[in-house]
Amino acid sequence: MNAGRCFSSGHEEVARYDRVSQPMTLEVLDRHSEALFEFLWCPVCGQEVFTHIPFEGVFCKNCNTQVELQESRETRGYEEAVLACFDSTTTWNLHVDEKLRRDLPDGSARVKILGAPDAYEVDWWSPEPGEDWVPVERGEFDDAEEPDEVSHLA
Repeated sequence: MNAGRCFSSGHEEVARYDRVSQPMTLEVLDRHSEALFEFLWCPVCGQEVFTHIPFEGVFCKNCNTQVELQESRETRGYEEAVLACFDSTTTWNLHVDEKLRRDLPDGSARVKILGAPDAYEVDWWSPEPGEDWVPVERGEFDDAEEPDEVSHLA
């Protein structure tokens, strides 16, 4: 039996080989709740929608920042304790959309989330927000104006 875990997708993907019926099957088990993904937001652009690409990972639908979820060793009595690790290596147009995106320090940041569905809270960010970096808040750039279209006079 071959098995692989894909924490970034919030699912556990297990490939099973059955000697009786030769083909392998792929079974997907929910690993993290949908409520966790509803609470999560991208610290680069502030959007809340993520896309799962099988065998590749989970990415912010707006800016393509990758997020990987890991179970925390310390739960402090909470139902769930998760580390969300963001990586901006795959982020689109960081240099172009500086008013709509904020890069992560050294290309990555982590947030620890504690709680249960409908009661999640951020425990800490790493690196700690300060003068050099602050994560984009949920929806921070929602009201940002799009660049004006150039009109050409004939």
